[in-house]
Amino acid sequence: MADYHYDVVIIGAGPAGEGAAMNAAKKGKKVAVVEDKSMLGGNCTHWGTIPSKALRHAVKQIIQFNTNPMFREIGEPRWFSFQGVLKNAERVIAKQVKLRTEFYGRNRISVYTGMAKFADDHTIDVYHGSQSNTRLHAKEIVIATGSSPWRPKNIDFNHPRIYDSDTVLELDHTPRTIIIYGAGVIGCEYASIFSGLGVKVDLIHPGDRLLNFLDDEISDALSYHLRDKGALIRHTEQFESVEANDRYVTMTMTSGKKVKADAFLWAAGRTGNTEHLGLEAIGLKPNSRGQLDVDGEYRTALSHIYAVGDVIGWPSLASAAYDQGRAAAAIIASPEDFRYVDSVPTGIYTIPEISSIGKTERQLTEEKVPYEVGQAFFKNIARAQITGEGVGMLKILFHRQTLELLGIHCFGDQAAEIVHIGQAIMQQKGEGNTLRYFVNTTFNYPTMAEAYRVAALNGLNRL
Repeated sequence: MADYHYDVVIIGAGPAGEGAAMNAAKKGKKVAVVEDKSMLGGNCTHWGTIPSKALRHAVKQIIQFNTNPMFREIGEPRWFSFQGVLKNAERVIAKQVKLRTEFYGRNRISVYTGMAKFADDHTIDVYHGSQSNTRLHAKEIVIATGSSPWRPKNIDFNHPRIYDSDTVLELDHTPRTIIIYGAGVIGCEYASIFSGLGVKVDLIHPGDRLLNFLDDEISDALSYHLRDKGALIRHTEQFESVEANDRYVTMTMTSGKKVKADAFLWAAGRTGNTEHLGLEAIGLKPNSRGQLDVDGEYRTALSHIYAVGDVIGWPSLASAAYDQGRAAAAIIASPEDFRYVDSVPTGIYTIPEISSIGKTERQLTEEKVPYEVGQAFFKNIARAQITGEGVGMLKILFHRQTLELLGIHCFGDQAAEIVHIGQAIMQQKGEGNTLRYFVNTTFNYPTMAEAYRVAALNGLNRL
C-alpha cells in the first residue's frame, strides 16, 4: 500500500472542502483532498445549487417569452421540455468543473478519487470498491462530505416516476402533473420551476406555512405567487405512503386524503454523508440525521478533526459551507484570521426569488424591540418597470429610536443580489449602521438598488 504524508487531508471537494483546501494551501500547508465522485465540485455543482439555478434561469426566460406581448410578433407561446431546458444546465456545470479543477492544480493540491475511510484518527485509506491501495497520513483532517436527500425506507426510489432532489435531474420527460412532498427551500424552488414549465404542481407540506424562518409577509407572497402559477399548496399534511404504477403515482396522507400525479418528488429533509467514513474506528458518533457536532472552531470531539458544510447541519448553504471551510483552515494555519460563520443571508431561488438577512418582524415583536418598517414596491421602481419585473418588494426593519438596521427582506427579481447592499451597511459599527445611509447616499438611476432609498424614506415618514 502506498503511503503519503500531508499536513491536512480534506474529505470532500464541494464548496466546504474547496474553501478549506484553498485556504490551507495558500497558507503554506501541504494539502490532499479525497473525493468519491470522478469530477470536482460536489453536490452543489452537479445535483444541487448550480443545475437547479441554471434550470430556473432557463424557465424564467421561457416565462418571459410566453408572457411578454413584444414576443407575440415572433410567434405563438411555446412549450418547452424539461430535458431541453436541462441541456442548458449541463453547459454551466462543465464550466464550473473546469474552473474548479484548475484551482486545485494551480495550488498544488493532491486530489485522490475514491471513498475515504478512517483507519485511525490520523490515517485515511482511499478505497476503490472494496480495495484500498492508498493510505494518507495527516496531522489534521477536515470532514466536508456534504449531505444527501433523506430517503424513507417505504418509498421505492428506483421507480421511474419517483424522484428525490438528486435524481430529479435525470427526469427524461415533462410530466403534466407532479406531487412535491416537502416545502422547504428545495421543494419550493422545484415547485416554481415546474409550474413555470406549465406543469400542475401539488405542493404538500407538513408545516403550517411555507418557509417559516422567513418574514411572514415574504412567506405569504411566495404562497400567493405559487398559487397564481397554478400550484396547489396543502399545509399540515403528513405523508403516509406512495404507490406507483406505469401510469401514475398515488400519495396517501395520514389524514386519509389521496393525490395522484404523473411524477412524485420527495423533498423532505437531507442527511449528512457520514455513513461510510468508518467513524466508529475513531469514536466519532453522528446524530440521527448523520450530522456531526462541532464547537465554535468547527472541531469535532477530536480536536484535530474538523467538520464543515452540510455535514454539520445549519445553514446548509453553499455560500456558508465555503466560508466554514476557509474558517477551519484558518484555525489550522493562521488562527488570527479565524471567523465564525454566523451572519448568513438566505438566498432562495424560487420565481420570483427571495433573500433576507437579520431579524424578522415576528422575532422583533417577540423580543419587544421597538421597530418600524420601510417598504419599496418594485412596481414603482423605474428599473423594474423597464425590465418588466414589477413583482416584489424590499422591506427594511429598523429601530424606531436609533434607526439601526435590524433586518432586510427582499422578494422579487434579483433579490439575492439586492440584499447584499443592506448586508454591507448592517455590518458597519455604530453610526454607520443606520437608515440614514440610504437617504444620504446617491444611487444610480434607474437601478434596483434605488429601492433602498425609496424604502428608507418610506420608513422615516412613518416616524
